[in-house]
Amino acid sequence: MKRFNLETYGTTVRQEVLAGLISFFAVSYILVVNPLILSETGMPPELTVFATIFIGAVGSLLMGWWANTPLIVAPGMGENAFFTFTAVAALGLAWQESLTVVLISGGLFMLIVFSGLMGKFTHAIPSVLKQAITVGIGLFLVLIGLQNSGLVIDGGESGIVALGDLGNPMTALALGGLVFTAVLFMKRVPGSFFLSIAVITVLSLVLGIHQPEPTAFSLGNIAQFPDLWGSYDFSSVFTFESLLAIFSLTMLLVFEAIGMVEGLLNDPSRSTRSFQVMSGMAVVSSFLGSSPPIPAAESASGIKEGGRTGLTAVTAGILFLLALVLTPLLAYIPNAALAPVIVITGASMMENLKFISFDDFSEWFPAFLIIVMMTFTGSIVNGMAFGFVAYPVLKAAKGERDSLNPTLLTVSFLFLLTLAATVFI
Repeated sequence: MKRFNLETYGTTVRQEVLAGLISFFAVSYILVVNPLILSETGMPPELTVFATIFIGAVGSLLMGWWANTPLIVAPGMGENAFFTFTAVAALGLAWQESLTVVLISGGLFMLIVFSGLMGKFTHAIPSVLKQAITVGIGLFLVLIGLQNSGLVIDGGESGIVALGDLGNPMTALALGGLVFTAVLFMKRVPGSFFLSIAVITVLSLVLGIHQPEPTAFSLGNIAQFPDLWGSYDFSSVFTFESLLAIFSLTMLLVFEAIGMVEGLLNDPSRSTRSFQVMSGMAVVSSFLGSSPPIPAAESASGIKEGGRTGLTAVTAGILFLLALVLTPLLAYIPNAALAPVIVITGASMMENLKFISFDDFSEWFPAFLIIVMMTFTGSIVNGMAFGFVAYPVLKAAKGERDSLNPTLLTVSFLFLLTLAATVFI
């Protein structure tokens, strides 16, 4: 245990293992949610579930052993939303082309990390914009969760969205599940998301609301998992859509990594190796067949339980591997059980609003644009573009040109080009 310096960090093996258990159960919902979100692109969920498991296992083990941090690695909810609803749905890329986007973005992320540019990004991009990205993704996920539950539907001629049919048994179950999940989350029940999914799933089966297809997920499918590996399509890599997706995903990975690592660790001495793990895992995830991972926000539950070192992450990594035997159970889980988790996850990401100062219009309005444009346009790229373009314009108009720097201006200009180019799509 010398590798983890337990005494230096004032912790014990028992404390670290318990923290790892709690962190794993807090993030275990991703084993279900990530494959089903990716399935919207046409990817086979019975195979992407294995990608999700191995990304969580390998990423967490590396984060623990190499970086010695208690951060759990798992496919990011913002990243799978980008992959599915922006790269594929909005930009029209096939999922194989989107995996190529993840590969190239991961490579650029690695270049930024290992070249030392990560530190420049950390200091050059205003905190308010980084916080707004997290909040915007959160609100975007809330809308997706509400739509998947049936609580919100297309408003048609009456408006953008409308209230769903609460008389529908599955929708009613989702509404009850949302209340149940919120209470568990509020009371900080360990593994609240995992418990919520389990209870709602059992209710759906007992009440006969959900008719599962037991063959959808099976450990036996792991023999076909290699068929998913390296499913890249480079044919459209130089098209505007792909270049836009590559640039935007790279920025998203950089900002998410900075926000999560700095926010969860509060220890700059361990940040560099954590960034190295994240950038490497982004490339690995593209090969395995998934959107890229991030340090899971749910790592905070284990940290609050006393997790201080990489032994917490290693424990969670081992549990990810053990989860392989549970894959056949995933077919029994209905959207009504997953939607509340997506909604609460998105809502919790919106807590970052407290870090945005509303005393300065030139600060909060660009953040506002990022948040609302992500949700209203259904595109994380568009939201980031509007906010990053507005920020330097308002700062210059206010006479605060000194607050701008070459790195920020370059990123903002590139986002301006992406908006201008959409005219020709």
